[in-house]
Amino acid sequence: MCNHHYAKSIRQCLFSIKPIEVHGVDVTVHSLSYDSREVRAGTAFFALPGVHTDGSKFIDAAIAKGAVAVIHETTLPLYQEHICYVQVPDVRAAMAAAAAVFFDEPSKDLVTIGVTGTEGKTSTVDFIWQLLRLAGKKAGFSSTVSFSFGDDPVANPAHQTTPESVTVQERLARMRDNGCEYAVVEASSHGLSPRTARLLYVHFDAGVFMNVTQEHLEFHGTFEQYRYDKANLFRSLDTHDHKKKNGTVAAFGIVNLEDPSAAYFAQATNQLVFGFSVQKHIGAATAVPFSNFAGGLSADNIHEGENGLTFTIHASFNGVQKTYEAAAPVTGFFNVYNILAALIAVHNLTGLSFDMLVTLLNRLMPVRGRMCRVEAGQGFEVLIDYAHTPSSFQAIMPSVRDRVKAKGGRVIAVFGSGGERDTVKRPEQGKIAGEYCDTIILTDEDPRGEDPVELLEMIAAGCPNKKRGEELFIIPDRPAAVRKAFSLAQPNDAVLLLGKGHENSIIGKNGAIPYDEYTEAHNALRELRDF
Repeated sequence: MCNHHYAKSIRQCLFSIKPIEVHGVDVTVHSLSYDSREVRAGTAFFALPGVHTDGSKFIDAAIAKGAVAVIHETTLPLYQEHICYVQVPDVRAAMAAAAAVFFDEPSKDLVTIGVTGTEGKTSTVDFIWQLLRLAGKKAGFSSTVSFSFGDDPVANPAHQTTPESVTVQERLARMRDNGCEYAVVEASSHGLSPRTARLLYVHFDAGVFMNVTQEHLEFHGTFEQYRYDKANLFRSLDTHDHKKKNGTVAAFGIVNLEDPSAAYFAQATNQLVFGFSVQKHIGAATAVPFSNFAGGLSADNIHEGENGLTFTIHASFNGVQKTYEAAAPVTGFFNVYNILAALIAVHNLTGLSFDMLVTLLNRLMPVRGRMCRVEAGQGFEVLIDYAHTPSSFQAIMPSVRDRVKAKGGRVIAVFGSGGERDTVKRPEQGKIAGEYCDTIILTDEDPRGEDPVELLEMIAAGCPNKKRGEELFIIPDRPAAVRKAFSLAQPNDAVLLLGKGHENSIIGKNGAIPYDEYTEAHNALRELRDF
C-alpha cells in the first residue's frame, strides 16, 4: 500500500497497456494496492491471480474500503457505475507499468544497480551500499534483510527478496525523494521473471551476477529457465538510454568468472562486462572469456581469522595492473567474492580509485544473518548464517571446518529446509553437511504445510554415514534444537545455526510464529551458563 503525495488518473497509469475492456469513466487514484486489507479511499486495486487464492475474490471488499479503480484479468459478473474497471491480459504486468508511472519512474533519476545470484546477493548489495556511503555518496538499497531510503537501514519484515512491483517502485521513489543518487536492488529470479513482473519497469544501469546453482525449481520448472530469468537483469541493460538527471551513465555488467554461467550472463548484454575471481588471476595475459570482457579484480593470499579477512587484490583495468593489500572485519571466505564485486561496482559507478576504495574495506559492517557471531562468554563459537542451499553450504562449511579442526574442535550444524519448495536439494544439503560437520541437528526452517519430520528425513537420507542419536538428531522444535547443539558443544567447537539468519518467524501449517535466531541463541547460552 502506497499513500504519499502522488496522484494520477488510471488512464495515465495504464497508458502503455492495451486493455481488453474498460467499464466506467477515468478516475484519479491516490494509491495503488494488491491487498484489499490495505485499500483506502482513492485506491486502484489490482486483483492478482494467486497460487492459493485469487484477487478477484476480494474486489467487493476493496470497493467497500474505497477503491475507485479495479484492474483484473477475468470477466466480472457485475460492474458498479462509480468504479472504473480495466480488464487486462496480464494484471501483474499492468501493475508494474502503473507503479512506475504513478511514482514518476524513479529509476530514471537514480543510478540503479541490480545484484542477482543464487548466493551472495544480500551481502553484495549491502557492501555496495556501505562503500557508496563511506565514499560520501547518498544511496539507498533494498534487500532480503533490510532496506534504506538513504538513511539508516530498516529491517525487512517479509520473507521476500524482491517485493511486488508497487513496493519496488515506491521504495525507489522514496530514495529519489530523499535525495539519493544511487539505488542498489537485490534482484531475485522471481523478481526478474515476467511471471511476476516485479522488476519489469526498473531501469537498471549495472548488473552484478554472483553465481547460479539449482534452486527454486518449484517456481521456474527447470534450471535453464531459472538461469534465463536471472539473465533478464543483463538483458535489461540494453533496453534504455541510461540518461539520468546528472547525465548519461556508462552501463556495465559484473560477473563471477569462476561460475560456469559467466559467459552466458555476459553475452546477454552488449555493454562492457567486468569479472572477479579468487581462483583465476586476472592480468594482461588473461584469456578473454567473452567478447565484451573489460578486465576486473582477483584475490589470493586469503586468510580468515575469528575477527575478519585479509587478502591481496590484483586489479587489471584498462591495461593497468595494480596490487592492493586488503582487510575487512567480516568472516566467511565467500565474502571475498562479494567484496570484489562491490569494489568493481563502486569504482565504475563513481570513478573513485581502488587505492581509495580498498582503504574503506576495514570499515565494512557484517550483514545481519550472514556469518554473524553470537558472543555470550561461551567457550565455543556460535555463527548465524542464512545458508539454506547446497551451494551455500559448500561456500561456508569447508573454511569453518578447516579453521576449527586446526585448533582441535568440532563443527555442529543446526539446519532444516523450506517446506513447499524445491525437494531435490534436501538430500544434497544432508550430504554436504555430512562431509564437513561432525554433528548434525535437523530442525524446522519454514516447514509450511509439510509434515516437519518427513521433510527432515529427506535431508537425513543424504547423510547415512551419521549415527542416529550420536551424530545425527531430528528435533523439529527449533529452540530445542539450538539448546541440544549448545549442550553438545565443547571448547574450540563451532556451532552453525543455518537457514533462518535475519528472519523473524518460522512458517508452519498454521501460519507464522515469531522467532529470532539471535534472541534464541542468547537465551539458550544464558540458560547454559546459569545451569
